[in-house]
Amino acid sequence: MLHGELYRFADDPDLIASNDRAQRLVELYNASSHSDPGERRRLLDELLGHVGAGTVVQPPFRCDYGGRISIGAGTFINYGCVILDAAPVSIGASCQIASGVQLLTATHPLDPDLRRDAWELAHPVTVGDNVWLGAGAIVTPGVTIGDDSVVGAGSVVTRDLPAGVVAYGVPARVSSG
Repeated sequence: MLHGELYRFADDPDLIASNDRAQRLVELYNASSHSDPGERRRLLDELLGHVGAGTVVQPPFRCDYGGRISIGAGTFINYGCVILDAAPVSIGASCQIASGVQLLTATHPLDPDLRRDAWELAHPVTVGDNVWLGAGAIVTPGVTIGDDSVVGAGSVVTRDLPAGVVAYGVPARVSSG
């Protein structure tokens, strides 16, 4: 799975246990009190692979496993973020991730027989430093977004974006002006 190869979730007791652990922590995090930032931070540190100093993740938050997610210092993730982390997800420092953003590493084979048999694939997602992802943006498996870029609200990013660009639309395209 971590190498972009086909896998079946239902056949792997380690994946099932890792997902169960993450869902327990996600439930606790989403039920935690705004007035107890220390407990929220403790839960994030336990759930995620890395959380930089000063990072804020507003609940509700959802992920598959947690341990494959790295978030840089000073990043703000607003309400309703979904990160499907069957493969690693790296979010840089000082990012702004608006409400309803989805970072998706999970995908499925095009072959209908493989899909029917519940085979899956995953490809990493990388978001550079100082990136702003507008509300409802979707980043698809295998995409890298370069430092200092902006993705417009409601956009679907299906290809890598270089550093320092503004992109929007479905699929997202770099603005020419």
